[in-house]
Amino acid sequence: MDIKAELEQEFGNWPGIVAAWGKARPDAPALDDGHSQINWGELSARVDRIAAQLIADGLQRGQAVAILGTTSVAYALAYLGAVRAGGCAAPLTTSATPRQLANMLADSGAIHLFIDTEKRAELIASGVDLGTARHVMLDAPAADAPDISGWMAAEGAVPDVAPPAPGDAFNIIYSSGTTGTPKGIVHSHAMRWRQSVAGFQSIYSEQARAILSTPLYSNTTLAVFLPTMVHGGLARLMGRFDAAGWLQAAQDMRATHTMLVPVQYQRLLSHPDFDAHDLSSMQIKFCTSAPFSAELKAEALRRFPGGLVEIYGMTEGGVVCMLQAHNFPDKLHTVGQPVKGHELKVVDEKGNELPPGSKGEIVGRSPTMMSGYKNQPDKTREMEWRDANGDLWFKMGDIGIVDEDGFVQIVGRAKDMIISGGFNIYPKDLEEVLMLQPGVADAAVVGMPSERWGETPVGFVVAAPGQALDLDALLASVNAELGKTQRLSALHPIDELPRSHIGKILKTDLRAMLVETAG
Repeated sequence: MDIKAELEQEFGNWPGIVAAWGKARPDAPALDDGHSQINWGELSARVDRIAAQLIADGLQRGQAVAILGTTSVAYALAYLGAVRAGGCAAPLTTSATPRQLANMLADSGAIHLFIDTEKRAELIASGVDLGTARHVMLDAPAADAPDISGWMAAEGAVPDVAPPAPGDAFNIIYSSGTTGTPKGIVHSHAMRWRQSVAGFQSIYSEQARAILSTPLYSNTTLAVFLPTMVHGGLARLMGRFDAAGWLQAAQDMRATHTMLVPVQYQRLLSHPDFDAHDLSSMQIKFCTSAPFSAELKAEALRRFPGGLVEIYGMTEGGVVCMLQAHNFPDKLHTVGQPVKGHELKVVDEKGNELPPGSKGEIVGRSPTMMSGYKNQPDKTREMEWRDANGDLWFKMGDIGIVDEDGFVQIVGRAKDMIISGGFNIYPKDLEEVLMLQPGVADAAVVGMPSERWGETPVGFVVAAPGQALDLDALLASVNAELGKTQRLSALHPIDELPRSHIGKILKTDLRAMLVETAG
């Protein structure tokens, strides 16, 4: 295979390119998790052996292969092996409850579950029904389950599988925190090809050395992991993030690319030894998945080598916006502009399109939209918005404004918007005022039911280290800066805001805390 020519195609053979890199760069490092490292020749051979065994076990084309555990070389091999076999990788969220995980496994239809010792023990102890999926261990073998090395086909095995078609399923990503039937977001090979290849030839090459510290079950991580793999680079996988470990690893490997969520940028930049580390090899730093303040972007631009690119989008697809912060330092309050081939509109609560400059819900469309939620066509339809021509767009779930230059400012989440006394209140506006108060390190605002107003905004604040907050004085100070309809009805201290694995504040948890306290 001519790799360069394949990468210039509108749609190419993703698994085939991985195999081609094994021949072109057999001795070059491909995967490293801090405990083990394999080169491209080993990666290609092991992916083939995993794929061959999956097929021998009865895996059907398009069938899911479930993966559950801490990110590692073995995890990445299972993921790539599933795709190579013509199957569909289904990485499961480690933070989900055993019941949620059992639901995800059943929904996926997987006949294989690649799992590590810790998660398997947790699931077995919970007593949930895990169905009949065959367990293959990602780390050490168990008495009744082989490890991945002992299970895979013999050396030299090559799977007999046709190249993927554009519409074939590449992966299923399950929404985190679901309490009922999980929503499995299906991405096609065409979608992943466009996301990993189109426009990336100038950003990635076989010399790319990416360090990744978010989980492989997250689309956040895949947005850099997959382009690194398809361009023949090295991916350094961290099982768990810690600032000191990240800084040392990035320095030692001479990292060129990374994906970090805002809270990770915050922890790295506040680490006392940040400036003592040599990060001069860094070319591009990406950020996505949670609000990234203009102040934090500015600090990253000042102190952190390499370009800074914020990506706005959602796992389901729709529109993707990018802000090249190093090129647009006057637009740090935005998430950038829609990338080439992506479109965005702003609509009101009734779905009517609004004129430029208006505040409303964002809808978008692009070549990188999900195929749909697995087994849930009704949920898929809830995501959809149709324009006057009947064309399909996805609701992004965010409230935003597009400025005169086409840059998009996110005001808040549509589902988090508070309607108090008939007025729309955007928590982000209130959170920004809270964050400017002396002694406040972190803050969040949620809406709670109110007999008088329907809903009322309530704040949570984290005190900066060594600071003691006078909540009554703080509440009075904040409300003096807010409009009459925006004022907070209460403030609550909290040691740390609950966050997801990619740094999003879990506002459902905050609401639950208020309900529990009131009860």
